Amino acid sequence: MHPTPSAPARRAFQAVITATAVLAALALFVTACATGGTGARDEGPAGADAVAGKLNPTPSPSAYATTDDVDGVRLVMDDPGVAASVKRALKPCVGDEYPVDVSYGDLTGGASDDVVVNVMTCSDAVGVGSYVYREAGSGTGYRNVFRAEESPVYAEIDRGDLVVTKQVYKKDDPVTSPSGENVITYRWTAGRFTLEYRTHNEYSSAVDGDTAPTTDSN
Repeated sequence: MHPTPSAPARRAFQAVITATAVLAALALFVTACATGGTGARDEGPAGADAVAGKLNPTPSPSAYATTDDVDGVRLVMDDPGVAASVKRALKPCVGDEYPVDVSYGDLTGGASDDVVVNVMTCSDAVGVGSYVYREAGSGTGYRNVFRAEESPVYAEIDRGDLVVTKQVYKKDDPVTSPSGENVITYRWTAGRFTLEYRTHNEYSSAVDGDTAPTTDSN
């Protein structure tokens, strides 16, 4: 018959067991992180829902590195070609948060990323102006190479092309329910953007209340 260990001995033994369990759990956690297992570092932010007049942009990876973040608000405000009405509307919504989306990508084949800036309204995120800026030269700033100010409008980069979406409203359409949209694709050719093709999507009410698009490509 084995002797019963004393209380100090039992406590020491339990401490060893606890330490061993902690080390084993830590090793398992490190292994999971190293092999891409589930964990905090695998989680990302939830995507934002699309709103009327503003489509969620789909960023496309670019081989051109942008070393510094570009101030989209300053680009628009300093651009003499931007309509005065857009500049007047470009004010902070809350605190110092401006209704501006800025994205980067290769549109013009330059040495640095081009900058796409979309200006929207604070109340309902309807696009009032879309602009593309190309680096003028090393360290010399950016110049405007495209503008669209027929609201509602939104521009984004899609596989090296510039895609501009314009919501279409008929009389009495609420801002949340446009009747359709025009999707226009531009490509940089010979130092300027040229129209590649245009698609019109007309939405009609389905029986169950959903909308069904009817596409007409030009």
